[in-house]
Amino acid sequence: MSDVVVVDELPEDAVADVLRLIEDAARDDGQSAVSEQGRLQLRGGRRAGVRHLLLREGDGRLAGYAQLEETDPVEAPTGELVVAPALRGQGHGRQLGQALLDVSGKRLRVWAHGGHPAARHLAQSLGLTLFRELRQLRRPLTGPVLDEPVLPQGVAVRTFRPGEDDAAWLRLNAAAFAHHPEQGGLTQRDLDDRKAEPWFDPEGFFLAVRGGGQDGGQDGELVGFHWTKVHAEEGLGEVYVLGVSPDEQGNGLGKALTAVGLRYLAQRRGVPTAMLYVDADNVPAVRVYEGMGFRTHETDLMYRTET
Repeated sequence: MSDVVVVDELPEDAVADVLRLIEDAARDDGQSAVSEQGRLQLRGGRRAGVRHLLLREGDGRLAGYAQLEETDPVEAPTGELVVAPALRGQGHGRQLGQALLDVSGKRLRVWAHGGHPAARHLAQSLGLTLFRELRQLRRPLTGPVLDEPVLPQGVAVRTFRPGEDDAAWLRLNAAAFAHHPEQGGLTQRDLDDRKAEPWFDPEGFFLAVRGGGQDGGQDGELVGFHWTKVHAEEGLGEVYVLGVSPDEQGNGLGKALTAVGLRYLAQRRGVPTAMLYVDADNVPAVRVYEGMGFRTHETDLMYRTET
């Protein structure tokens, strides 16, 4: 079996090979084995704390890919891996998984997107235990009219202004997701990556502003946001990220912002279905979303080494 090569930066031809492999596997599996963040981190050169693991056949064909991110100062490094569909069942997944363990110093968290049986079996064979369950919820946007959003007193909603709102949004995002380093740790480069994607649309990126007049002018304080995303090919509108300032928790702002985004997706973008991701153990959020008609569609699982 070929060796796994570990690099800090991928040349352009290798990036193209990896993206093709990820796309081929997603068509076969029904879901990408590498997250959006992982795919973004393939491009744009070296990124601090990110390493790439390549497994090629003797003829040079890419058999598998893994990515390790070691940016969290507290939690164990996070890994994702994918094997070419035509080359599965030959031990490539286990080899990449073992390489992730070796490179991370036997301290690892790894995603099994979609929770497919083969991925669960691989995680268990590597001695990893289930740690986190991330649910994808969906609800139809056709049929009954969505509720009118009711904003807290003194709060207005406007859309994101690229370049002008970046710094304030990053501060709010960090505060809202201080307990969630994967989201709360986003940097200007991460935001720029997403603004450069074809799907990015500031008209679907809503900011809640306290003060600043009826239109939520620039003098107000950002206290919440709902960033939507449209998956045009799948006919899906996503509650991409929704965050509320810790000082505004419990006043109904999160539910109001959810309604703002869902009405936009239904009425302005015309998508028939909405989706979002939520941790299974975030019981209050799950209850709110289920109360708004969302139901579990599929589940991502995270496994980790014992700590």
